Amino acid sequence: MTAPLTPHGNSSSDPDPGPGPTPGTPPAGHDLGDRPAGLSEETRTELRQAAVILAVVTVSGVLLGLLWLWLAPRVPLVSDGKAVYLKNTEGEQAIGADGWFALLGLAFGAVFAALVFLFHRKGGIAIVVGLAAGSLLASVIGWRVGVWLGPTPDVAAHARAVGKGVVFEAPLKLAAKGMLLAFPLAAMAVHLGLTALFGPRDPEPSHPEFRQWGEPAPGSGGAER
Repeated sequence: MTAPLTPHGNSSSDPDPGPGPTPGTPPAGHDLGDRPAGLSEETRTELRQAAVILAVVTVSGVLLGLLWLWLAPRVPLVSDGKAVYLKNTEGEQAIGADGWFALLGLAFGAVFAALVFLFHRKGGIAIVVGLAAGSLLASVIGWRVGVWLGPTPDVAAHARAVGKGVVFEAPLKLAAKGMLLAFPLAAMAVHLGLTALFGPRDPEPSHPEFRQWGEPAPGSGGAER
């Protein structure tokens, strides 16, 4: 007498396989935290360095303005009680003020470009952008600081205050606004030159050796016959 056979699919000893994986669900054991982040650590470090360079170079505009105020020649004016005139009609003090601002901008740009290259020799585009933007902002700040701390721009009130026939100084101004670009242009030119001369070099790509026509490649075992 034989025992009744039980179907394999209805066996109570088999475990329930359970529902299958849902479409779009990562497989078991997959860590979602392994996905790459938006910015690498190297990029974030470079952005922080660029922000520091931008801030430091921008603040240097205050020193630029003070030096310009100190070194720029003064334009003497005189009043006859009715109008204000140049004391020396052939003077070149106004041109000298523009020239001194340009010279100071060139010097500041060269110095900061050398310092940035010295401390960030392998810096990328963010470093260069921070230097350029900071240089332009510093130039504008230096211009405004020099004008603000210089003689009052109200020439008529200044003439009435000093009296008739008394020589006084004209307000400091930058006649040629293009001089504002001296700082950033010098910074970019010097930094580019230093990078071209002393910057890190990319490794040269390896080229296969030149083979004559019909010569078998190395390791090929010769041409088939």
